[in-house]
Amino acid sequence: MEHYKVTLAKHTHVETDRLLLRPVTLADAEDMYAYASDEETTYYVFERHKSLNETEESIVTYFLESPLGKYAIELKEENKMIGTIDLRRKKETSRGIIGYTLNKNYHGKGYMTEAGKAIIKLGFEVLGMDCIAALHDERNVASGKVMQRLGMQKEGVLRHVEKWKKGEYFNDVYYSILKEEYEEIKKEKGY
Repeated sequence: MEHYKVTLAKHTHVETDRLLLRPVTLADAEDMYAYASDEETTYYVFERHKSLNETEESIVTYFLESPLGKYAIELKEENKMIGTIDLRRKKETSRGIIGYTLNKNYHGKGYMTEAGKAIIKLGFEVLGMDCIAALHDERNVASGKVMQRLGMQKEGVLRHVEKWKKGEYFNDVYYSILKEEYEEIKKEKGY
C-alpha cells in the first residue's frame, strides 16, 4: 500500500457540489481573519486572532509548514474561503481525527457537514482508515450536531481536559465512525 503521506500529497484538492477543499495559502489571510478574529467563532477552538499579521503567522506555522491533510473550505460560488478542516492520522495506525472551523456567517447551511463527508470519504476510501474520530467542547452543541450528521457515534466525555479561556476547565465529547458504519450509511442513504 502507498505511504499515507504520499497518498495525501496526491489528494490536496477535494471537490463537492458547493465546496472546494484545497490547501490554505497566505492569500486566504483576510478571509481567515474575518472569522479567526471573532470571539464567538473561535471560542471553543483557538485563541481569537488580534491582527491580520497574527493570522498570517498562523497560516505559515500551521498550514504551510506541514500542509498535508489540512484544507481551506472554499465556497465555489463566491470564490471565498469560509473555514478550514483537517484530517490527521493518529500515529502509525489506521485511525484518523478531524477538526474544523467555519465562519459563523456560513453556519446553518450544511457546509461543514458537506466538507466533513468529503474528508471522511477520503479517509476511508482513499487512505484506508478504519476509524475516524472528532472531539468538541461540551458547550459547543452545534459541533456535536455536525458529528452526528456525519454518522459519528458518541463514545464518551473526557472531563476536565485542560484549563481554557478565563481559567475554566472544559470537557471534550468524543465521537467516532467506523469504516463498516460508513459503508452501511453509504448503502442506505448515500454519503
